[in-house]
Formats: sequence, C-alpha cells, structure tokens
Amino acid sequence: MVKAREVHPLQMDSDLSVENWPKRFAEKAGIDLSPRLGEAVRRIKRLGPVDHNATVGETTDAYRFGLEMADILSIMRIDEDALIAALLYRSVRVELFSLEDVRKDFGEIPAKLIEGTQQMAIISQTRSETGGQFLGTAENQADAVRRMLVAMIDDVRVALIKLAERTAALRAVKSTDVSRRMKVALEVSEVYAPLAHRLGIGHLKWELEDLSFRYLEEDAYKKIAKSLAERREDREHYIEELVTSIGQILENAGITADLTWRAKNIYSIWRKMQRKQVGFSQIYDVRAIRVLVDNVQDCYAVLGLVHNAFKSIPHEFDDYIASSKPNGYRSLHTAVIGPGGKIVEVQIRSLKMHEEAEFGVCAHYCYKGTDADFSGEAYEDKISWLRQVLDWHDEAGDFRGLSDSLRQDVLDDRIYVFTRDGHVVDLPTGSTPLDFAYKVHTDVGHSCRGAKVNGSIVPLTYHLRVGDQVDILRQNECRPSRDWLNQGIGYLKTSRARARVQAWFKQLDRDQHIAAGKQLVDIEIKRLALGALDLRVVAESLHLLAVEDLYASVGAGDLRGSQVVGAASRLFGERQQEFDLEPRKASSHERTNGIQVRGVGKLLTQLATCCHPVPGDSISGFITKNRGVSIHRNDCPNILALEAEQSERIIEVSWGDEQVETYPVDVEIMAYDRQGLLRDVTSAFASERVNVTSMQTFSVASSNTARLLLLIEVDGLLELSNVLDRVQRIHNVISAKRIRSS
Repeated sequence: MVKAREVHPLQMDSDLSVENWPKRFAEKAGIDLSPRLGEAVRRIKRLGPVDHNATVGETTDAYRFGLEMADILSIMRIDEDALIAALLYRSVRVELFSLEDVRKDFGEIPAKLIEGTQQMAIISQTRSETGGQFLGTAENQADAVRRMLVAMIDDVRVALIKLAERTAALRAVKSTDVSRRMKVALEVSEVYAPLAHRLGIGHLKWELEDLSFRYLEEDAYKKIAKSLAERREDREHYIEELVTSIGQILENAGITADLTWRAKNIYSIWRKMQRKQVGFSQIYDVRAIRVLVDNVQDCYAVLGLVHNAFKSIPHEFDDYIASSKPNGYRSLHTAVIGPGGKIVEVQIRSLKMHEEAEFGVCAHYCYKGTDADFSGEAYEDKISWLRQVLDWHDEAGDFRGLSDSLRQDVLDDRIYVFTRDGHVVDLPTGSTPLDFAYKVHTDVGHSCRGAKVNGSIVPLTYHLRVGDQVDILRQNECRPSRDWLNQGIGYLKTSRARARVQAWFKQLDRDQHIAAGKQLVDIEIKRLALGALDLRVVAESLHLLAVEDLYASVGAGDLRGSQVVGAASRLFGERQQEFDLEPRKASSHERTNGIQVRGVGKLLTQLATCCHPVPGDSISGFITKNRGVSIHRNDCPNILALEAEQSERIIEVSWGDEQVETYPVDVEIMAYDRQGLLRDVTSAFASERVNVTSMQTFSVASSNTARLLLLIEVDGLLELSNVLDRVQRIHNVISAKRIRSS
C-alpha cells in the first residue's frame, strides 16, 4: 500500500477546548494522559492574557504561547515533564507564576527545566549584535554564543524547550514593529536555527530559517518566492499528480511506501544559490518527493523504478547509503525530469534512516555546513551528548535518568561569559574576573580594582561560571599586585594574564624590583620562621649570579617567595633540620598495619575481618564508636551499606609509606573573630590533607580578635608555605605564620 501526503510546517489549531488540549498533546507525544498535564493547561488558562510590549518576542497571551510551545514539542514525542514545563514557561517568565509554585504543584523536574530555559534566555536579555567582531579577533560572536548555549545545557529537554519557545516567539513577532522582528530574527538565524540544525531537528530548523530570512532579507525572500513562477495551487496539483503516478508504479511492483512532498524552503534555495554561485534555474530540488520504504533493498528497487519511468539528470545522483555522510546521514538522492519538463528531486530512504535524519540522531550534523567550523573537544563532546540523549530517547522513550548518567562523561574545558555590553568572552574553566579583564584588554587588567558578576560585587578570586555577566571596576591609579602572581592564592588562571602582570613588573626599575623582592622574600622567611637562610646558595641553585638578582627576579614577578623557599627545601634535601624541622616519630597506635589516616590526627586503626584488605587494595575507613577506624576494601558490601546509611562517618585512608616523614610545626593564626572561623580554618587544613594534632584558641573581646595556636604535621617547607597561603585567604584572617616552639 502506498500512502501520500504533503509536509507542512507545524501549525497550532486554535479551536480546541481546554479539555481537549491535554489529550491532543498526550496523543501526539505518545504518552499517557495524566491529571498533571490537564491541570497545567487549566492553570495557564486561568492566569489569563498578559501584555509585555517591552519584551522582544512576547505574545500578548501567555496561555496561547504555552499551548503553542507544547504543541511544537509534542511532535518530538517528548515526556510529560517537558510538556508541563513548556506550558508553564511563559507564565513564569512574565511573572504570572513563580518557580516555587511550579515546584510545589507540578514537581521538581518541570521547575528545573524552566529554570534551565530561563538561564538560556540570558542570550536574549544581554546579547548585542553578535555578527560583529570583539577583542580584535576574527572570532564571530555568533559562534561564541552558540558554544555558550551548548555549555549551559545540562538537560537536552532544556534545549528543545528553548527551541520551541524561540519558534513560537518568531511566529508571534509577525505583527509587531520592524525593529522587534529584526532583533528576534537576527538572534534566531545566528543562534537558534544553527542549534536546531546541529541537533538535527530538521522541521524546526526549516521554519526558523525561513521566517527569520523573510524578516531579515525581505527583498531576496520575495525575489525567490516570485522565481518559483507558480501559484501554490498549481504547484501542489502538479506534484500530487506526479506522486500519484510514482505511487501507482510502486504499488504495481508490490512495494509498500509512504510518499511525502514539499517545496524546498526559500532560505535553502537562497543559500544553495549563494554557495554554488548559480541561478534559480539550476536549483534542481525546488520540488522534492521523499519516498519512505521498509528496508535498504526496497530503496534501490524504488530508485530503479523511478529511473525507468523518468529521465534522470546526469551528475545529480548521490548514494549516501553505500557511502554515508560523515555524520551518518543515509539516503538516496536523484533528480529527474517530470511531466512538462519540470525538474523534481527524489529522496529515497528507509523509515529508520528518516527518523535518524529528521529527529536529531544523525540529522544533518555537518550537512550543508551551517555550523561546521566550530572547534574544541568539549563543545563537540557536549553536542554528541545532546544527540546521544535524543538517540536513547528514540529507543527507550524516556528521558528520565539519561541526562545525569551521560553528563558525567562530558567535561567542559571552556566557559562562556558576557561583558557588560553583551559580548561573549570564552575562557578556560576556573578563570577569574582578573583573567576576564586581561582577556578584554591589558589596560583593563592593570587598572582593575574590583569586579561585579551579575550585578553583585565578588572577590577577584571568584571562579566565573557559564552565563555570568562580568563588569570590571577600574581606577586609573590602580596597579597590578604581586599577590596576583601567587598561584596559591588563585587570582589568575590563564598564562596570558599572568604574562601580562609579569611584563608590567619587568618594566619597573631594577632598584624597585630589588627592594620589592627583598621585602617579599623577607616576609616569606619571617612567616615560616626560618631564621638565617643562606640566600647566596639558593640564588646559585636557581642559576642566578647574586642575591640581588634573586630579589630582582622576585620583584619582577619571575619568581615567587614560595618558589625561593621551595628551592631552598630542595637544595637541603633531607636535612630539614637546617630549618629547625625535626622528624616526628610515629607511635604504633597512629599507624597500624601500614594504614595512614590523613587530615584526622591520632586515631586507632584495625583491618576489617569481613573483607580482609591487603596492601594494594583500594580502601576506606569507618569511624567506629569505641574501636577507632575500621579499614575496609572499597568494594566491601558492608562499607557500601555504611556509605548509604552513615556517610558522615566514612573517611579517606591510604596504605602508609613508612619512609615518608612528617614534621611537627607550630602555627599562629590571627583573625577578627566571627562565627564559623574555626570551622573554616580546620576545613582549610583538611583540604590540604594536613594533620592538626592540637589546637588552642584565645579570644580578645576588646579588639574582637582571635588567636589560634595549632600544632600541624607537614612533609616539608613547601607544604607549610602552601597551607599558610590557603589559610591567609580565609575571610577575616589577619596573619598566618609559623612560630618557634618554646
């Protein structure tokens, strides 16, 4: 049996009742109708229309907008949570409904999907002209925005909801003023149509491309439409007759097929004319018929029947089944001369190939080059992840649980943030506002005195996140700080920014470098209580001619004070007594059976009898009530059960190295007293995996200060320097230094 039909763009019927909409969505999506879906439709209906003319692309009716978004998504057979999120999204965005209301009445998942889609909406709120240049580079801002969007997506349903929202918005601006249409169309054409293309959602891609092209290039759009030189009715009549003829041929041959037809979308015609530098008459797929059959054998059988019935055009046949495209796209393409000498393209593929091509599995991944010149493994991995989720959904029919498991395999190595004016800047993960400032311009970095992220003041060590909008606070008298070069403090992530700071210090006079460097080295020596240190020997070990050269290098930023101490530590090797460090003798109850408990202190240990761990096994410790720490293998059923029930009593342990010596060091910390200070200090030592064997605290009410005396164990001066750096960064800490034991 042969079925024939025309492919039309998605449209929403306007005459369905509130009761019938949920049924329609459930049937199209292939899910069971539930009370939640019906309640979501009734809820937005009760909220009524709203008019937000100041917002680009808003419809005056949040109810109709929500229905339209859900209708667009339902054809993709998406799940109930995503449909509910689509229904409620616009009402939440225009503040008729809150996220807390969504979470309370419809569950956590729809609320998270709406929240994720709102995060993507920052593109609309802050993005400036993306087609221009920024930072003096050749990078197109539209590319950066698309990469940023992909980095922001943690759930593929968020991407689909956003695409549905932009499709509905593009339809809605048809009746608005020209400037509003142009702004929405430019954003869609440069960001969302390529994203739909990349994800392989062909039916949305075509509509987004044509509508935005119509608004942006009205003359070219009308010229191509006129070049079709046929009324729609005549064109449909011609193609229907041809489809009937081909259908009869296939039926006589006993081949079951589904035939669809379409007029090639106008943007594709224009793009092909531009790419091939040809006229309209040389575009052979203006009229196209698609034949869907059950298997590969039928594909080639249909090809033979079509070529026997109609004259084929030489050099216009492509076999993407025998040799698929790099993205996995498979189909047979041929062009034939139909009745009246009119050229028609015929695409032949199996039903499975069609699903892959239309709904995001291989889906024109690099086809036609719309979005092919991106780079970066993380971006490609995330795109593959999004497409894989769609693929798994096609097979399993359920998104739940897939996103989290797949997301663990995707590690982004870049973040994308906004400037105050809406330009996108990409930086390595872990970058700070200072890295951002130096990426924008060297002078911006040099004069930086602070930063705002999303309107709030943040420290310069703040780690930027995808979608942050960064505003650098500048002051002409400001100058770089040598602390910025201290990697332990964490001001700078990128080598580019660090090089700019080092270059600034190198421009100072040598005498200034020597004076500043001497001060920094003296501070480090005093902080570590090293006493007399032969810097001449240390300078020679660093291939410097004199101590003054060492000071100059530190002052210029080529060396840090901690590096000088590290060089001294390496120079003296095991003779830590040169720095008044005497190795600590571990008692038997501190290291039992070769087990070392790091960051905890003196605890008894014993090997568990249930799994009998031996050196080399991966192990964990469980703090018992009166028998110290019980050591288990990581795969022991008992420790796995304890992790689930009493995770707070699980600690990290390792097989100790008996040759590793630790040294007890007295440390003094001065700080302004505040709630949580002691917790933050102990957390810092635990993060550095340094044992704290004793602690005393003293408070001075008159000055509101606190003095902490700690005895810690380190493996050398370098570790001591690093941990003191970390403590020094704690809020309200005045100083952190080593003191001589009395």
